[in-house]
This record gives sequence, C-alpha cells and structure tokens, in this order.
Amino acid sequence: MKNSTYKLIVMLLSLTIIIGGCVLLYQTLADKISLDEQMQSSGDAAQKTAPDFTAVDEDGVEHKLSDYRGKPVIVNFWASWCGPCKAEMPHFQTAWETYGEEVQFMMVNMSTGFGDTREKSSKFLTDGSFTFPVFYDDNSEAAIGYGLSGVPMTLFVDADGYIRNIARGMLTQERLESGIEALLSD
Repeated sequence: MKNSTYKLIVMLLSLTIIIGGCVLLYQTLADKISLDEQMQSSGDAAQKTAPDFTAVDEDGVEHKLSDYRGKPVIVNFWASWCGPCKAEMPHFQTAWETYGEEVQFMMVNMSTGFGDTREKSSKFLTDGSFTFPVFYDDNSEAAIGYGLSGVPMTLFVDADGYIRNIARGMLTQERLESGIEALLSD
C-alpha cells in the first residue's frame, strides 16, 4: 500500500512538471509567433507596423500609440519590481531630457498582469525623480498586443508607425541613444 501511494505521488508530480513545462513552452512560442505575425501584418516584411494600443496616464487620460504618428516613439514596457527595468530608468530619463522634443517617450508600466501597482510604480518614480511620460497598461491591451512575456522590452517606432528595432532586456545608455539616433536619421 505504501509503495503504490509513493508511486502515485511521484507519477502525479512528474505529470504536473511535464504539463507545466509544456504550458510554459507553448506560451513562449505563442508569444513569439503572435508578435511576429502582428509585426508583419502590413504585408511588407521590411516594414513592421507597430500594433496600436491604448494606455492611460496618471490622470486617467487615454493615449494611443497611433496618437504620436508623425514623431518617432520609444515605447518601454517596465515594472517597478523589475531590477533591470530600474537599472535602465536613469538612461531613459537622460534620453528624455535630451531628445524629448524630437521623440515621444511612452514609458508603459505593466500595472496589470505583471504584479505591479500604480502605488508601487508612483513611489518608485517619485523616489527616483523620474519625470518622463508614464502610462499604465491597466487593461493589458499593450501586453497582449505585443505578446509580452517579460520586462523590460523597448520598441523603437519610426514616425510612420513602423517598428525599427526591438530590445528585449535592459538597455545600456549607448544602445538607447544609438536606437534613438537611428530613428532620427530616417
């Protein structure tokens, strides 16, 4: 009896681990395929249209990515609990102070579905003296639209609404500036 119970427990644990691994693999691949399909929805593989989304600012005013057509846009997805996100924030502050007139910055906090809250992010922003424009993905529209599975992720979108570069993970000051300069030289 003891031996069969032990075997049943081991079998159930193994099955749970296998199913969990399959779900994780499926989500990872589905996110990648979803983003690739959306980016190529324009029909021109060289031109990757940035999927539109709506996020809200601190006052609850809605902003769409498409509202900024005609101006290059840097979209950064972040969360206040994310170490790499925190480490790159000073770079974004410097870039916003330098290029803020020429480039729209959309610092999109993953306030839903990524374990963050407006209160935590507001405290982080205040404590760090960050003044760049912050938006909240309250309904997960941006996260779903881009198949976001982790933060940070930064999009470099040109003035015509096409994605020119995607950076997954933390950016250095140099990589951020070279991405912005590439957008401005288009």
